[in-house]
Amino acid sequence: MADPYIILNELAQELRPMPQGIEWFEGLSAEEQSHALRLLSHFCIQARATAEDGPESIRRAGLRATHTPAVLISQGQLDQQLGKIASLAPHDERLKSFRLLIAVLAVADGRRRERFCSDGCGHAWHRLAVPPPPPPPPPAAGGAPGPPRPPGRWRCAAPLRLSRQQVRPRRP
Repeated sequence: MADPYIILNELAQELRPMPQGIEWFEGLSAEEQSHALRLLSHFCIQARATAEDGPESIRRAGLRATHTPAVLISQGQLDQQLGKIASLAPHDERLKSFRLLIAVLAVADGRRRERFCSDGCGHAWHRLAVPPPPPPPPPAAGGAPGPPRPPGRWRCAAPLRLSRQQVRPRRP
């Protein structure tokens, strides 16, 4: 399994797209999902999330105010509510919890970065780099892009020469 500490922080810092994060989360076993949610809850507490972060987090997560994780985070006593959100059992609630906790971490950590880390800090998670793009595919045979050509076809016997009339654009 990829390092959840890095993946979760990349998602919160928008260095990794959320659809990719959801795909990663759904690929985890139920036990690994619970572990990831507990980690997120812990990260939110470390980032000093407050009850005021709730409405913005709900909006960023794309949840309705009536979804269970959204209701829980709106009830105050954030430390307790984060634990309850992380321990929701049904699969669809886990996915909503994942999206909400990523959003809470993004809001709280963003505020913390502005206030305390704007001039630099020693937090390793604030020095994550954007994952490099995948390498380009190797060039096709013969150095030309595109599919390989059948032998003996598509080759000119002589170089193409154009007259001046063919090179100059015609005037209307």
